[in-house]
Amino acid sequence: SRSFKDISLSFKPHPVTGDLPVLKNERAINASIKNIVQTIPGEKFFNDLFGSEVRSQLFEQFDVTTTIVLKQQIIEAIERFEPRIDNLSVEVSARPDRNELGITVSYRIVGQEFPSQTYSFILEATR
Repeated sequence: SRSFKDISLSFKPHPVTGDLPVLKNERAINASIKNIVQTIPGEKFFNDLFGSEVRSQLFEQFDVTTTIVLKQQIIEAIERFEPRIDNLSVEVSARPDRNELGITVSYRIVGQEFPSQTYSFILEATR
C-alpha cells in the first residue's frame, strides 16, 4: 500500500510545532485536483502547460456545449498532471444564475485499498 503526502498550500505553520501542515492521501489529491483545475496555463513558473483552460470559460454563456467542453478540459488536465489516480469521472453542473460551476470529481487512488473517492468544489467567476 502506498501513501501520498503534500505540503498544504496555505503555508500556515502549526501553532505549537511551527511545522508546515502536511496533507495525506485523499486530502493531498483533492488539493492537487483543485489546484490543477484552477491554475491558468502559464501561471506556474517553469511549467507553462500546467493547469486547465476552465477559468477562461467562466465568463462564457453556460449551455450544454460549454459544460461538455469544460468536463473534457478538466478530465484532460487531471489525467495529465495527477498520476496518483485512475478511474476518473467528472461531472460539471452550470449555475448560470450565480455565475458559477459545480465540479464533482470521482476517482480511485492508485495503490490504495480505499474505496473510490468523490470531491466536489465550486468555481466562480471573479471580477
